[in-house]
Amino acid sequence: MTEDGRKDNENIRQEGQQTSTLMMKGATILVIAGIVSKIFGAIFRIPLTNMIGAEGQAYYSAAYAVYNLLFVIATAGFPVAISRMVSSRIAEGDFINAHKSYKLAMKVSWALGIVSFLIMYFGAGAIANIYKNPGSEASMKAISLALLFTPLVASMRGYYQGRQDMKPTGITEVIEQMMRVAAGLTLAYMFYRTSLIKAAAGATFGASAGIIAAFVAMMIIYSRDKKTRAGLFEGSIVRPETDKTRLKELLAFLIPITIGSSVMPIMFNIDAGIIVRRLLATGWDSEMAEKLYGLMGGYCDPIINLPNIFIDAICISLMPAVTTAFTLKIKRDLDDHIKTGLKTMMIITYPCAIGLIVLAKPILTMLYYKQYDEAVMAVPALQILAVSIITLAIMRTFSTSLQGIGKMMLPVWNLLIGAVVKAVVSYILLGIPAININGAAFGSVMAYVTAGILNYRALKKYTDVSLDVKSIFFKPLGAALIMGAAAIIAYKIVFMVTSSNSISTLISIMFAAAVYFVAAFRTGAVTKEEIELIPKGDLLYRLAVNLRVAK
Repeated sequence: MTEDGRKDNENIRQEGQQTSTLMMKGATILVIAGIVSKIFGAIFRIPLTNMIGAEGQAYYSAAYAVYNLLFVIATAGFPVAISRMVSSRIAEGDFINAHKSYKLAMKVSWALGIVSFLIMYFGAGAIANIYKNPGSEASMKAISLALLFTPLVASMRGYYQGRQDMKPTGITEVIEQMMRVAAGLTLAYMFYRTSLIKAAAGATFGASAGIIAAFVAMMIIYSRDKKTRAGLFEGSIVRPETDKTRLKELLAFLIPITIGSSVMPIMFNIDAGIIVRRLLATGWDSEMAEKLYGLMGGYCDPIINLPNIFIDAICISLMPAVTTAFTLKIKRDLDDHIKTGLKTMMIITYPCAIGLIVLAKPILTMLYYKQYDEAVMAVPALQILAVSIITLAIMRTFSTSLQGIGKMMLPVWNLLIGAVVKAVVSYILLGIPAININGAAFGSVMAYVTAGILNYRALKKYTDVSLDVKSIFFKPLGAALIMGAAAIIAYKIVFMVTSSNSISTLISIMFAAAVYFVAAFRTGAVTKEEIELIPKGDLLYRLAVNLRVAK
């Protein structure tokens, strides 16, 4: 090889390393922002539920179900689409057209946002009546204002993501959550003693206040970036492009992403649309039907959503690894990445699920101590939904792997089939009085199981992946079951001594975590390579070695 050839290879290698470093740095920023946002979300939902209870949460959850669907249609696909369009042009040195692409996408997104706002604000009464939940009308109107600003913020986040700068996204996500918590809880507190309808509306208005604060912060960031943009424009090449060409490219990215992102909100709207109606049809009065619906959204969802931070982080790491192995046609690496990703999911989600199953009542009554009776009612639903943590993780692993090999829409269609299964299962089981709201929880589990099986069959077809069932599923399950037994024993012993549910719950959780840490290594459930895929996993492994739990 010539000297020039070696230099070119070295330059390519260095550029690849720099790109990888930026990707990991960006992913880390987004994971940290996600963790902080989830913490603020828990801070918001727990005291809110203690104030307004299941009935108020029924109004709040119905409004959010509609909002999330319209949010996805108007906004969800734009950050990714804009990021792709901007980054591809920047890679060629065309900063001018990159910026024009962002501006065009923002206009399209905002137009959809305006339409979504009009539908939600002026259609709030009709939608609330369709859901047999008239008290949710005020909450729908309160949150509709957010639809005017979310497209603008999402577009600007996508622009900076395309420039491989994740800090604006992370900063504005945290600001958005902080303002949401402050405004939502303040307004809910002002009204909850006099009107649960107004209290729920005040809480949902927190989302509007949060996104407005994020928009102001993003405008400040964008304004301060003016000189940098001017410098990039001066050194930019200029390729011939029209708005028609850019719009066509935008829609090519946008349509499949939006369809895919719409599936989960559709599932939540299935719940919002059929739960209260079905309960009313099977003999429950309206007050009790709304209260039962509020149990899932108010008491269970904030807890169940916490493990998604880690599921998302693993998917972020898995996608590029699968794509690279598939592109280079390295079958062994492809199998290893999928198996390792799936096993890492099990290592994390098994203890989360089993812990919630065995400590469901202590955890719920500790968090929602002001609504003790309703917290106890939510126990069966939480235990069923805990299983969905595992089924969701499996489904997401296979889905991410399929998208990594270029089958972008296949997992979307599979999840749509899962949504149909959820609707059927939920409808049937909700009609059985003894099961009631737990039927909807079981429907969610079956939706993920269905989509997961279909995703695995497709992945097997296109990659012929082989899975080590014992290593992936049974060993982590064994360690998690040991942990679950330890949690129950610890809770009962501590409660006998202290008679305090909160102290007993916290101590049993910490003890169970320590037991799982030891059991995971002693049973061979985890290896050094697998634990290091978890965020800060290298630190956990060094701790295990120092404690002589691992070699």
